[in-house]
Amino acid sequence: MRRQCKAENRVKRKGSWRLPLAVLAWILVLTGCAQEKVAKREEAAPSAIVVTAKPGGPLVIKTPTAEFDVFPWGDVQAYLLKDGKRLTLDEPKREREAWGDYVVAGGKEIRDFDFDLDHAKVSAAQGKLGPRGKRIEISGRASAAGGLSIAKTLTLEVYDDFPNLALTTVAYRNTGSEDLKIGVIVTQSRRLNASLADSKSPPYDLWSFQGSSNEWGKDEVVRLSKNFSRPNVMGAISPSGAGGGIPVVAFWTGSVGVAIGHLETLPHVISMPVKVDKEGRVAAGLSIEVAATLKPNEAYTTPASFVAVYAGDYYAALSMYSTAMQRQGWKLASPTNDDFSANWCGWGYRSDVTPAQMLGTIPKLKELNLRWATLDYRWFNNFGDWEPRPETFPGDALKKVLSEFHKQGIKVQLWWLPLAVSDGQVWEPIGPEERTPAAREQQKRPAQIVKEHPDWLILDPEGKPARLFLNRAAFCPALSAVRDYYRKLTEKFIRDWDFDGHKLDMCFTVPHCYNPQHHHKSPQESMQAMGEVFKVIFETTRRLKPESVTQVCPCGTTPNFAWLPYLDHAVTADPVGAAQVRRRIKMYKALLGPQAAVYGDHVELSAMQRVGKDYVESGADFASTVGTGGVLGTKFTWPDYGPTFKNVFLTPAKEPRWKKWIDLYNSKMLARGTFLNLYTLGYDVPEGYAIAKDGKMYYAFFAPEPAKPWKGEVELRGLQPGRYRIFDYENGKDLGTIDGAQPRLATEFTHHLLLEVTRL
Repeated sequence: MRRQCKAENRVKRKGSWRLPLAVLAWILVLTGCAQEKVAKREEAAPSAIVVTAKPGGPLVIKTPTAEFDVFPWGDVQAYLLKDGKRLTLDEPKREREAWGDYVVAGGKEIRDFDFDLDHAKVSAAQGKLGPRGKRIEISGRASAAGGLSIAKTLTLEVYDDFPNLALTTVAYRNTGSEDLKIGVIVTQSRRLNASLADSKSPPYDLWSFQGSSNEWGKDEVVRLSKNFSRPNVMGAISPSGAGGGIPVVAFWTGSVGVAIGHLETLPHVISMPVKVDKEGRVAAGLSIEVAATLKPNEAYTTPASFVAVYAGDYYAALSMYSTAMQRQGWKLASPTNDDFSANWCGWGYRSDVTPAQMLGTIPKLKELNLRWATLDYRWFNNFGDWEPRPETFPGDALKKVLSEFHKQGIKVQLWWLPLAVSDGQVWEPIGPEERTPAAREQQKRPAQIVKEHPDWLILDPEGKPARLFLNRAAFCPALSAVRDYYRKLTEKFIRDWDFDGHKLDMCFTVPHCYNPQHHHKSPQESMQAMGEVFKVIFETTRRLKPESVTQVCPCGTTPNFAWLPYLDHAVTADPVGAAQVRRRIKMYKALLGPQAAVYGDHVELSAMQRVGKDYVESGADFASTVGTGGVLGTKFTWPDYGPTFKNVFLTPAKEPRWKKWIDLYNSKMLARGTFLNLYTLGYDVPEGYAIAKDGKMYYAFFAPEPAKPWKGEVELRGLQPGRYRIFDYENGKDLGTIDGAQPRLATEFTHHLLLEVTRL
């Protein structure tokens, strides 16, 4: 019988004697330690991560590219090691300042934990982020907890495969003899200062990615101002009805960036508030509403969170997050060939679309070589039953429309919304067609499936049906019967009706479920099971039609990472203007991979004006989709149906532009290329993008002020040594040659410049 290993690999002070790692590994093997496998692994390939402690702190975790300093009060400062410099945005802390980590326990805010850095336990990391790394466990106690007895353990893991990321958990243990109520836990607290990277910048002058799905149309990529404040609630439904999000907030300058977030594969309700304080510093952190009671010796451990440092913009942070999530078990789908087809959407006809309008557009679609179409919102009778709406698609009209599209060589995806159901309450309209008395009366009729299965509904704490976006009720995704229902619906749409894919829209998150009939262990089970319904839809669709398209749209916001693995066609989701198109394409390329299919949404959305409660869409900025590697889309109406659709009618004056760009998209097909993260948003001017495809490089540059000419030099990054031919592929102009060793081009352009660069 093997002996229990009691050896501890404790932190070594600088200059102290220690065994070589290979010798230590061999000793552990001989003693039969439980860390035998890790020791063998490190014997073969020692970790490059070094952990040392300085007298009085900090404890330093150093990788080849980053450094994480842990101070006696628990603060962790992150540094990027680049070109012999330690770069950071973390402002040095004056010991126990009020903005640091804390816990609310026994109704008291407790911050003053003292950590014993001298006795930190260091061992080999054994998590999922790689075969080699270091695990550091540090214990602390509150020095003045107001009579409470509570211990805190900070655990950090840093992996060789992720040298710029420190994974952390915090555990609070009740070491007293009475029950202890835990309220809020705040971790990953940071106070950021742009002046540390650029002495000429105000402290708040950072660019930032804010991952919450909070409100339709809000920018997730922003330049911070001195009055900036955003709560960034993740997972839960927001006051606007959105919710979910990517649990990451990231900040960057031209030289260094820092990001924090959580790294769990299931959603948790957390907030990551970002606020510029009165001194101009940017305060950020991760806050968790715990609401738990710990019995003596019980502990609460936070979800795994991280701090990461990097060079570049939010692409670097989100790509690192995605890669780490994939190591944790997050499996992303590969795009199909049809995911890259340019798409026409019937939403131009709004929510009273008719078969005649859909069919009447077919000749123009064929003329423009558009081979994918979408039957959009309100073709159906209600949310839940998803049968054709008798007023507009009577009898077998829907099947006839689909059959004719197929005869003409055009595939069609169907708009619908999983989990949202009509329960007899009037929903909030999204257009004038839904404000009519007839539409309101129709909404008051519950779906038949709700009448048959009211027990499937998510209930709020008062026992009433909980509400989704625009006041819909919701089925609980944690129920196997609900998941089976959506499998059967998917089979109906794809196999029986013969649609070629889905446009799943208005998808955010779902409320917590308090329905006693569901026997949940926690109300969060509904929210955490949401992705399972999308998994059923996606896998069923792929089984029935391997070349299908599954698009999921989080209207006007960031996606929910819970369902992100179960799509093959991301969408920029009702972008408000061309800048959001470009930045969201870059976001999805970071999250889903540099060859992901990202739909730029309707080009008409690239220019929008607010008129009352609605927007007037008049955009024609194809370049923001084509040049960045997005999939092109449009929602024009044709022929002329009068003033109702005048903003998106494909007039004879507009048609040549549409034809030119659709032909360009189809011929270059840059969406199939590889997105290269070579330019830093906010700091490289003009805004730049690069795509590699078929041995060529493609560049897109966008002027800071679209209507004004921009003049200067652009740098064509990513070229190997040699001579290259430069071609303006939008206008068919040869711009001469360039040397890859000095890849700068003097140019002048308005709005954008699109280049194809070929090696000679």
